[in-house]
Amino acid sequence: MRIKYNSPVVLTFALLSTIVLLFSGGTPTDGTAPGELIKAFTVFPSFDFSNPLDYFRLFSHTLGHGDWQHLIGNMSLILVIGPILEEKYGSKLLIVMMIFTAFTTGVLNILLSDHALLGASGIVFMMITLSSFGSFKKGDIPLTFILVAILYIGKEIMQSFEEDNISQMGHIIGGLCGGLLGFLTSKNAEKLEEAQHTTPEVDETPKDQYL
Repeated sequence: MRIKYNSPVVLTFALLSTIVLLFSGGTPTDGTAPGELIKAFTVFPSFDFSNPLDYFRLFSHTLGHGDWQHLIGNMSLILVIGPILEEKYGSKLLIVMMIFTAFTTGVLNILLSDHALLGASGIVFMMITLSSFGSFKKGDIPLTFILVAILYIGKEIMQSFEEDNISQMGHIIGGLCGGLLGFLTSKNAEKLEEAQHTTPEVDETPKDQYL
């Protein structure tokens, strides 16, 4: 019996997020300015087209977390849902989905928000919504997707009117990304899943035997 690195994309993402928090110290809650390292993993409401770091932040902000509670809350869901999605969609496609969600969340935060953003919550909500697509057929809208949208995205819309340190907009954008990606990719995922579980045919035709 041995330990298997069964979900390389999800496990690597969780490991990198943990390393970033370990070395950056997260975002201080005592009013002091955040360290320079965590700033590299935070997308700010302004964008400098001449600064290469700002382009990096569009993607890296999903690896940054304010504290251990923030990290554990996100990773506990990613480590549960992520491996299932990675098995269904494949590692390469899941990476593309995560990059797309990070980029979309980062850009819209710059355009629509006046707050800095960090954390993998957008990825979490993308995975939650994406996981609601079971056996998807063209022309059908899964009821599970509708219920998830109401329960998760609807709740975030209601909470967006409250004053707190949580970016409901990031959650909503992540959930919408998951819905869009689910509709765009579920057909291909179904074919991939069928191919993975197809048992090769065995040629049972008698063969000539030679002594």
